[in-house]
Amino acid sequence: MATSKPDVQSWQTVSKRPKRGVPEGLWVRCPGCEATVFRKEVEKRLGVCPQCDYHWYVPARKRIEQLLDEGTFEEWFDDLEPADPLQFEDRKPYAQRLRDEQRRTGLKDAVIVGQGMIRARRVVVGVTDSAFIMGSMGAVVGEKLTRAIERATQSNLPLIIVSGSGGGARMHEGILSLMQMAKVSAALARFHEAGGLFISVLTNPTMGGVAASFASLGDVVYAEPKALIGFAGPRVIKAAMRIELPKGFQTSEFLLEHGFIDRIVRRAELKSEIARTIDYCGK
Repeated sequence: MATSKPDVQSWQTVSKRPKRGVPEGLWVRCPGCEATVFRKEVEKRLGVCPQCDYHWYVPARKRIEQLLDEGTFEEWFDDLEPADPLQFEDRKPYAQRLRDEQRRTGLKDAVIVGQGMIRARRVVVGVTDSAFIMGSMGAVVGEKLTRAIERATQSNLPLIIVSGSGGGARMHEGILSLMQMAKVSAALARFHEAGGLFISVLTNPTMGGVAASFASLGDVVYAEPKALIGFAGPRVIKAAMRIELPKGFQTSEFLLEHGFIDRIVRRAELKSEIARTIDYCGK
């Protein structure tokens, strides 16, 4: 009776093949619940965890893609770049830090402004990006926002500013940075007097001079879930005041409960919510 012998050489060849691992970057760990989640599922949800609804950081240009109708965004004042008037230097010269940040993020500074359409409604939009020196407000950020507000005033268009700043005023520019708070706020006052509609959207984090100026001045103020919003951070306040802070202090949920913001809006619903607000206000 004929018997077939296993092909030992073929088996050895197969066994020596390198094992196929999971492709790098296929899974990511959620900063909120620390679950390992499928990257494409997070991207499909606009950067939101499918397990705990944690809202990931989103770069300014990606946020503009999510918020505005496709192909409608026209960027303004993209030729403005920051200077180094104080010749500031800490661990590295400010001029070098700016070059490094520009190379790393692809941005010239921490804000993008322009105009576009939201559900076929024309708007002026500004988005700050916490990846660029924590979204801190230097002279260029203040100037671009002020010019955008003035154009919205002239064109009688609704204004949307999405804030993501954990740095407040930028210490590297000293008083030139601090004065941007007043400059942008004054432009918003003129916009308000002209009957303009300003919708402020607060994301994680919105802190410091940004929270203390234009981010808090919206006719309507929305916030993403569980965003950190305030002036000084909770750890700074706790250390300075030596008091135990309430649970959830400075989160968007806490601020909604105390009347600081008007509504918490999930990222997937923000575009439609803004469009409804514009229609409701007759703009």
